[in-house]
Amino acid sequence: MAPSRHSDEGGQLQLMEPDRVEEEEECFESIDKLISQGINAGDVKKLQDAGIYTCNGLMMHTKKSLTGIKGLSEAKVDKICEAAEKLLSQGFMTGSDLLLKRKSVVRITTGSQALDELLGGGIETLCITEAFGEFRSGKTQLAHTLCVSTQLPIHMHGGNGKVAYIDTEGTLYLWNCMVFSRPERIVPIAERFGMDANAVLDNIIYARAYTYEHQYNLLLGLAAKMAEEPFRLLIVDSVIALFRVDFSGRGELAERQQKLAQMLSRLTKIAEEFNVAVYITNQVIADPGGGMFITDPKKPAGGHVLAHAATIRLMLRKGKGEQRVCKIFDAPNLPEGEAISFALTIFMFTACARCLNFTSF
Repeated sequence: MAPSRHSDEGGQLQLMEPDRVEEEEECFESIDKLISQGINAGDVKKLQDAGIYTCNGLMMHTKKSLTGIKGLSEAKVDKICEAAEKLLSQGFMTGSDLLLKRKSVVRITTGSQALDELLGGGIETLCITEAFGEFRSGKTQLAHTLCVSTQLPIHMHGGNGKVAYIDTEGTLYLWNCMVFSRPERIVPIAERFGMDANAVLDNIIYARAYTYEHQYNLLLGLAAKMAEEPFRLLIVDSVIALFRVDFSGRGELAERQQKLAQMLSRLTKIAEEFNVAVYITNQVIADPGGGMFITDPKKPAGGHVLAHAATIRLMLRKGKGEQRVCKIFDAPNLPEGEAISFALTIFMFTACARCLNFTSF
C-alpha cells in the first residue's frame, strides 16, 4: 500500500506511514505462495532470480522460456505451472466479472483539467499511454508532472503510489541535477499539489539506460521492486531512442522490430501484473508518403509494432508561442479529433478545449 498523505497545520500534505493507511487488496499473487502448493523453495528462488516474483507474471511466460531458466526441467516447469493455475483464475470470465475488474483501474491526473477531460479522467493504469511529437512538444514535461501527481491520494485523482522512471535520453538526469542546484524547478510542482518536494523525490526511482538491452534488463528488474513496494506509474522516456541508435539500416529493421516488440510486451505485462500506468514517449519521423496537402508530414516512430502495443496514443505538437497542442491520435474508448492546447512553462499550464478556457494551475 502506498504512503498516503495528511495535512499539517500549514495545510501542506505530508506523507503518512503505511501502517496508518487501510490496506488495499493486492492485485497479484506472490510467487512465494507456490511453496504452499508443494513447489520446492529452491525452485521458487530460481524463478525470482529470473525476475519472476508473482504467479500472475509466471503465467505470462511460455513454458519454453521457463525451461530456459537454469535448473528448471520440463517436468518441474509443468508442476510449477499447474500449481500457479490453482492459485489463479486464468480462464474465461463473464462480461460482468470483466466490468468488475475494470473498477480497479486508477486514473492519474495530468495536472490539467482540460487534458484530464480529454483522457476521461487522466492516465489509466492497466494500459500503455504513448505521447509522441517532435522535440520540445511537451512529452517529457508531462512525464515530470505525472511523477508528482501519481503520488497524490486516490481521492485527489492521484495514484497513491511510487514512480519508476527509465530515461534513455538523459532528460530526467538533467532535471534531477536542476532539482538540487535550482530547486525551483521541482518545488512549484510539489507546492501546486500541496506536497513536500523531498518526499516526492524519495518516491521516484530512476535509471539511465544506455542500450536497448540495458533498457530491457531494467524492466526485468522492476518486478522485484513492484512486488515489494506500491508502484503506480512506469515512465519510459523515450521508448524508441536506443533502438534507433543500436539498429541501423533496413538490414537490421526486422531484428529491431522484433526486439522492440519483446520490450513492449514486457511493458504490457508489467501494466497488467501490477496495475500500474505505463507512460512512454516516442519520437517522430518524416513521412514522405503523407502527401503534398499534409501540413505536418510526420508520423510516430516504431511502425505498426508500437502502434498495436500502445493502448492510448497522444499526439503533441507546438502551437503559437509557448502553446502546445495535444490530440487523441488513437484510443479504444475515447473519441478522436478532440484537441487541447496548453502553455509550456515550468509546469504551469493554461489549458483550453473545444474553445473553452480552463486555468489548471
